[in-house]
Formats: sequence, C-alpha cells, structure tokens
Amino acid sequence: MASVTLKKLNKVFGHTHIIKDVDLQVGDGEFVVFVGPSGCGKSTLLRLIAGLESISAGELCIAGEVVNDLPPRERGVGMVFQSYALYPHMTVYENMAFGLKLAKTARETIEERVMATARILQLEELLHRKPKALSGGQRQRVAMGRAMAREPRILLFDEPLSNLDASLRVQMRNEIARLHHRLGSTMVYVTHDQVEAMTLADKIVVLRDGRIEQVGSPQTLYQQPSTKFVAGFIGSPTMNFMPAELVSSGNDGCKVKAPGLGELALPQDAGGEAPGGALTLGVRPEHLRLAEARGDNAFEIVNVEYLGNEVYVYLEPKAGDTLLIHRSEAPSRWALGQRVALVPDLAHVHLFDAHDRALGVAKRSRAA
Repeated sequence: MASVTLKKLNKVFGHTHIIKDVDLQVGDGEFVVFVGPSGCGKSTLLRLIAGLESISAGELCIAGEVVNDLPPRERGVGMVFQSYALYPHMTVYENMAFGLKLAKTARETIEERVMATARILQLEELLHRKPKALSGGQRQRVAMGRAMAREPRILLFDEPLSNLDASLRVQMRNEIARLHHRLGSTMVYVTHDQVEAMTLADKIVVLRDGRIEQVGSPQTLYQQPSTKFVAGFIGSPTMNFMPAELVSSGNDGCKVKAPGLGELALPQDAGGEAPGGALTLGVRPEHLRLAEARGDNAFEIVNVEYLGNEVYVYLEPKAGDTLLIHRSEAPSRWALGQRVALVPDLAHVHLFDAHDRALGVAKRSRAA
C-alpha cells in the first residue's frame, strides 16, 4: 500500500490544457473515485498516476517519492482498463501470470501469487479456461487478477464496468468493494457513473474541465455540495433547481422568494448577497412534499413513474420551465394531470449565487 500526492499537476496536449493545477492527497489504503462528465480529464489524471502519460508540470509522489520520471513498471501500480485486454490464446492462469513472467519472477513465486489471487477472486475453477469461455464479469475478474498478481502498491481502475450489463455492474461493484475491504489496498477508480462513485468510494473527487470541483465523502458531496455543478451531478434523480430572489438576510438566516413556492425563510447565511439579487434554489426530490394546490402556487403533474418501492412524480411549473421531480415511497395518491403545491423541507434547501457557488455551506456543515 502507498499514498499518492498530486501537487499542481498539469497536462497539456499541444495547445489543449487538459489537467489544470490539480492538488490532491490519496491516503494509504484509501478508495478514491474520480468522477465527472466525459472530457473532464479523469482518465487522463489516472494515466498520469500510472505513468502512461508524461506530466507537463507539477509533482507526483507515491509513498513520499517523486515519480514524475519513473516508467510505469517502477511505480508499483497495477491498472485495470475498460476493455479486458486478455490474450485470447492464453488460459486464465497464463493471462494472470504473464506480467510476472515478463518481470522474470521465479516460477514458484508466480505459482504462489496466481493461486492466491485466484482464491481471492474466486477464479480457481476457471484457471484452465480461455477468455472466450468466460462471461463478461469473469473476464473482468481475470483482468483484475492480472493486475493484483503483481502485488502493486496501488490499484488503478479506468471505468472497468462500462462494458458490463446492469446486473453484472451491480455484482462487480460488490466484488470490488469486498476486495478493497479484504486487501486494504490503495485504490483509485475512474467512472462517469455517480452511482458507482457513491457506493464504492471513501472519498470522491469531482472533476470539471480539468480542475477539481470538490473533494469529499459521498455523504458530504450529497448533503453539502459546494457548487451547483456538484449538486446537479451527484444524486439520482438530480437535484431540482429553481430561480430565486433574495428578500432579506440576517444572523438567523435569510428569506428568498421563488416562483410557485412563495417566500421561504431559510436557516443558512446568504453570504453577503444583497437583497434583490438573483439566486438559484436547489432541493433534492426526496426533500419536496406535495400538498393540495393553493392559489397561484400550483404545479401540474405531467408524469408519474412507479418503480416498485418508489414513485417519481414529475411536475411542471405554471410558467412551463424545467420539470421538477418529487420522490416518495410507493404507493402514491397523486395522478397525472393533478395540480399540486410544493412544500420544500427548509432544512435541506440549497442556495447558489450567480457564480453557482453554494451559500451557507459552512453554517450548514456546523449544524450537521
């Protein structure tokens, strides 16, 4: 195991600046997930750690040692790619042993490591099969085993579940989580799927346009997003956003006015915003309550989705702006075409300024 430290890390391809002054600390034995939309630089950042891309500027340390100029084989990292990249003419055993043979490892050591890894990944019965005789999940376990057999200090995963169907992704998420618990290895995992990030990570790094938007535990990012981007990216269904206007602000909180919701007294500090300023109000689907429509504060139900144990109710404001989502446990008494009022849980309302920065995060954090 080993820690990873990134100091002002940059990567430039030609005239395109991909990674921009990234500072990050990955603790020894920590499971860190890089998440963000396509093109945000998460895979490039992982490849910089692996040594598959050169660093344009900044410093990368593994276990306290600067490794900027070290080749991949000397960094003590193992990488699992999106594609399994297994040799079709080799058996599972031969695939897992291949890297060790290239490193001229003793035959007895190869046997010991491959068999130990196969036991961990439950591949013992498959060692004599070739990749074509394996399922997608089994192939991905072999790819993981090939990296693990080298006993790297750090395991890197580049969207390893993208090629699997939904049920296999759930199964493999559980296996990777159990693997980390069993080994205690330092793991860095890249995905565009925020569900994977939320279920696997000790710490999530949200990337946007080559920069770190926020770092924190899954619970912190969900409950205390520092920007509107993080609030909208983390969580499924996504957070609801509505335009709002600051009415007043004081030591006890602030008052805002939002279309269809009226005037709301919120507990958080408005961060020095002047009354009349344009804000964005955010509230998650589970923190909205539906009630009988009253006056102009009414929304029309335009769709109801029953998901077994949950119900998603989609609502359209009177002005016909962006749809809002309400989530509750099934069954639901609400039906298509009804007009209802929305009542947000004021303790869980988020405010964002004109630059999409969260207001009152520090106060909310202390209250939590």
